[in-house]
Amino acid sequence: MIYCVEDDNSIRDLMLYTLSASGFEARGFPDSRRFWQALEEERPKLILLDIMLPGEDGIEILKKLRGREETGDIPVIMATAKGAEYDRVIGLDLGADDYLSKPFGMMELVARVRAVLRRSKPREEPAGDIGGVLRAGGLELDKNACVARAGGRRVELTRKEYRLLETFMENPGRAFTRDRLLEIVWGLDYAGETRTVDVHIGTLRTKLGPWGESIRTVRGVGYRMEVDI
Repeated sequence: MIYCVEDDNSIRDLMLYTLSASGFEARGFPDSRRFWQALEEERPKLILLDIMLPGEDGIEILKKLRGREETGDIPVIMATAKGAEYDRVIGLDLGADDYLSKPFGMMELVARVRAVLRRSKPREEPAGDIGGVLRAGGLELDKNACVARAGGRRVELTRKEYRLLETFMENPGRAFTRDRLLEIVWGLDYAGETRTVDVHIGTLRTKLGPWGESIRTVRGVGYRMEVDI
């Protein structure tokens, strides 16, 4: 089930028709009130969320989704006005998985939905591999429970932030370009900007507190983890 939160009736109807014709189940909502009511009844696999909504806007809805344990990992694609870079950055900063710039084509919509759903599938561990715990300085990552700790304190991370930290902790000292991090964390078919990586690194560092300093910027390249704190 896919939820579409869009106040423009004609756009919402077209989105629902396209998703249905592409083999998805979908429900549409013109405002946050009806969306939250439906969310109490059924958890969707993905949410298409317009930023400009009457009353509670898409940014506020995203904040609430990411702040709740039961909805924090639901993939969200934000719809933004063309050229609204600030809205895109804020959405990505809060944990949006992708964005669509209006006006967008329906085939692009379906392609983005399929790509995000593929990326959001849990990774399967090889048979007999229990994953274990990664440790680097004061950082700890329990791969079985998907829990991160910094200095012994549990840190709430989005799915992308967790995957970034996991990548760094599995490869201490290795420098990654922004393009490579996009491939690893967002997938080869991601059509976004490398600015997305910078935004997520920034929020990850902030959440990790002083231990976030171990994620170093490599000038002209990208980022690497140096465990010396």
